[in-house]
Amino acid sequence: VQLQASGGGLVQAGGSLRLSCAASGRTFGRYNRGWFRQAPGKEREFVAVISWSGDITSYAYSLKGRFTISRDNAKNTVYLQMNSLKPEDTAVYYCAAGTTGWNTRFQYDYWGQETQVTVSS
Repeated sequence: VQLQASGGGLVQAGGSLRLSCAASGRTFGRYNRGWFRQAPGKEREFVAVISWSGDITSYAYSLKGRFTISRDNAKNTVYLQMNSLKPEDTAVYYCAAGTTGWNTRFQYDYWGQETQVTVSS
């Protein structure tokens, strides 16, 4: 079972990136899928989550309006569209899957490898 995050990179402030998290080894159609991030010297923090059905989403309050989470169950993939990026968005981003996963990292059963997002000022 593997979750592979991709799409990170270096972008200027105000730019956009789209992260993807592809799952393999099993289907995650009945799993909520989330994104978390961890900046240097900080705790891993919740970014966004989408329900297994795709009809319910939740975001960290400070990110609402700039980030959009979506999923394609046919592709076993979840996406995070990040717009109007700021230097403080710089972090390693992780995707996760959990049957009861929501906005706390301990609720997740599977974690993907990180993808680095760096936003220059």
